[in-house]
Formats: sequence, structure tokens, C-alpha cells
Amino acid sequence: MCFKCNSSSLSRRSLLKFAGIGGVAAMTAGFGMTMPAFASNAPALLPDEALAKLQEGNKKFVADAEACAANISKRRQDVAKSQAPWAIVLTCSDSRVVPELLFGGVTLGELFVARNAGNVVDIDVLGTIEYGTEHLHAPLIVVMGHKRCGAVSAACEVVSKGTKLDGSIGKMTQPILPVALAETDRGDNFVDKTVHANAFNGAERILTESAIVYRLVEEGKVKIVPAYYDLDTGVVDFLHKV
Repeated sequence: MCFKCNSSSLSRRSLLKFAGIGGVAAMTAGFGMTMPAFASNAPALLPDEALAKLQEGNKKFVADAEACAANISKRRQDVAKSQAPWAIVLTCSDSRVVPELLFGGVTLGELFVARNAGNVVDIDVLGTIEYGTEHLHAPLIVVMGHKRCGAVSAACEVVSKGTKLDGSIGKMTQPILPVALAETDRGDNFVDKTVHANAFNGAERILTESAIVYRLVEEGKVKIVPAYYDLDTGVVDFLHKV
């Protein structure tokens, strides 16, 4: 599924919301354009080229994870003064999910990564993604959930068992609760199905809540793709057809 297709079916209320956001954007455009992007002059990839590069990298990781090494010292010098990331990855903070490794040893300056427990789309994530797309010109946004996600599991327990989560963890998982509530299968696959649905939901929210990303998707400059990482096999399943 490509989320560009969803743009034509946005509700009238969503479009009015974009109009409001656009007004704010117009008032702050001067400030935004003065932000130092530090983008390099490297040739940009098309969205599908960036996606294919991630897919090939994941195949390399699955085939021989130990081969995913890079000359970090030289690369650090190459990108010290500028960057041109070709993909943005929103994923979970889980210590077993390391995008730079599982996409084939991607090195410094290639991925623009945002992480939190449950790969939740919040204001910090949206701002990060907008900067990565508009100022650094990354053509691809991947929202990647993963197998046995603790944050999603916690949200599912709230829904199925009425568990109360203390502290900020409860607030953090709130955006996942509607996704879990929408799942009718509360059996053994409840958590896994919610992980998949949460990735789709995150991708949709980026499109509908960011006027900047919406415009770039409409112009064909950016693609948003939900994904699922299997901790056991190392395979990343991109949840749409290219």
C-alpha cells in the first residue's frame, strides 16, 4: 500500500485542517527557510530507489550479518560538514532493533532515524520527519514496528486486561490504544496484529498531520511505507507493494 493513494480520499475536515496548518506555515516560512540544513550536494534518490536500497540491504543483513561493516573513520570525515540521508526511519527504541545494521550495514550520513518505544508519532517525531524531508530532502519515510514490541504489548494489556500503566509509560502508549481497540482478534495474534496496524496508523498520521509531508507526497518527492521487522529471522517486511 502506498500512502500517496490515500491522499485523494482525505476527508473535508482533514483538508480544512491542512488549510489551517498552511496558514501557520506561511507565517513562519521565513523562519523555516533560515534554518541551517547542512545538506550536501549528493544526488538525491527517488523514493522507490531508496526503498529498493533498504530492501537489498536487509537481504544482505539476513544472508550474512557479520559482513555488515563499514570504514567508519573515513566516512566520519566525509560527512562531518554535510549530510544527505536517503531514508527516514521511525522505529522502536528496542535495543534489538538497529536500523543501521538490519538494513545492511548502512553507515554514517545515510539514515535519518527517529526512535521511541512503540514507534509512536508525536510532535517531536513529526518535526524530525519534516526536517528530514523538507530540509535534507530524504525521499523515503519508513514507519517500522517489530515482533514482540513491549510498548504495543503494554497497550494490548490495557485493552484486554484493564492493566493500568504507571508514570509516563501510560501517557506514551495512549496513541497505541485506539489501534489495539480496533483489533477484533484478541487471541494469540493480538499483539502482532496490533504491531502491524500501528505501523500503518503511524504512516497515515504522518501524512494527515503534517502539511509539509503531505505536499511532498503529493508532488511525488516522498513516499511513506509501513514496515515490520521480525526479530527471529531478521527480515523486514515492507507492508505495501512497490
